[in-house]
Amino acid sequence: MNVTPESIKNAVISKGYTWFNDHVNKSYDVNIVGIRNSDTAGKVTNAFDDKITISYKVEDVWKFHEFNCTTDPGSHWVKNILSEKGVAILKPGQYRGSHKLRLHQGKYLALGQKKNVTVYRDNNRDANYDLDESKTETGIFGINIHRATSRAGGKSTQIDKWSAGCQVIADNDDWHEFLDICQSAREIHGNSFSYTLIESRDLHAI
Repeated sequence: MNVTPESIKNAVISKGYTWFNDHVNKSYDVNIVGIRNSDTAGKVTNAFDDKITISYKVEDVWKFHEFNCTTDPGSHWVKNILSEKGVAILKPGQYRGSHKLRLHQGKYLALGQKKNVTVYRDNNRDANYDLDESKTETGIFGINIHRATSRAGGKSTQIDKWSAGCQVIADNDDWHEFLDICQSAREIHGNSFSYTLIESRDLHAI
């Protein structure tokens, strides 16, 4: 998936979402944007084939980072659903102030959900994500942004149990880079983060 800072910004703005430009020039006014891979056509690939990006200014100079991730649940939780309503798949959208830095499952620092998001519910346990508008739910579901492997220098290649709906960064070093940026943002702007999820086809639809 080929992404650029400009294509992400343009896609976010074209949807009527807010792009944080850091008008007061305080630095680290972060834009956290997940990009779901449209090329998989809704199939359960069990692969980290999506992107999480983060764009922000430091002393009026734009910075940009992209990390391999999943924005979808892994095959384990698709087949072994935790809720009778079905596995949770985050619906694309902008979720303002939806996350804060706190412990993920009480274990390590991550971005934990603190405000409502909307998810699709898929309960048929097959090899496709069912993104049915009639089967959505809005609320607090623990849709966190966290890492996969805890091994320093390690990288997970299959989602498996790492995500039951969370947004999960595959590479441990990438995760710590992302987390460091979020901690810098918290020191300046407080412990509230917006998350925007788009699809890769949105990058070319402008």
